[in-house]
Amino acid sequence: MIEIDIPGQHAYRFKHLVLDLNGTVSLDGNILEGVPERIELLRSLVDIIIVTADTRGRAQHVGQSLRVKIHKIGPGDEQIQKLELVRQLGRNSTVSIGNGSNDASMLKESMLGICVLGPEGTSSEAMANCDLATPGINAALDLLIKPERLIATLRK
Repeated sequence: MIEIDIPGQHAYRFKHLVLDLNGTVSLDGNILEGVPERIELLRSLVDIIIVTADTRGRAQHVGQSLRVKIHKIGPGDEQIQKLELVRQLGRNSTVSIGNGSNDASMLKESMLGICVLGPEGTSSEAMANCDLATPGINAALDLLIKPERLIATLRK
């Protein structure tokens, strides 16, 4: 579990990390540099789930490579399916990271939603529905590895 108390905010207790695949942890079907090492550090702290429509057909490979769970969603209503995953896991114990329009509801529903400015770009809808934005996935994962970094950004 990742625990952090933010002055003027919540006491965060994260049990689940939901990651969008394409454009967030991978580019053109390939895992972004630096991600495997960070996932390895986080795996002992939280349950990691990669959610994807598997557009590039690489989800199974990515899941095996990173040793994380893959949650495939079907075509259509992708935003709703991602939202439902967060609700099933429990919004109060979930942090989500994504960059696309279909990530917006999951980012908003999660106790902490992090939008990444990835190499595929970032949708304005995802940006408008997150708690904070980072310059990339590695910076987002680093916030969870060293959660005290969140205090300066989120305290009120």
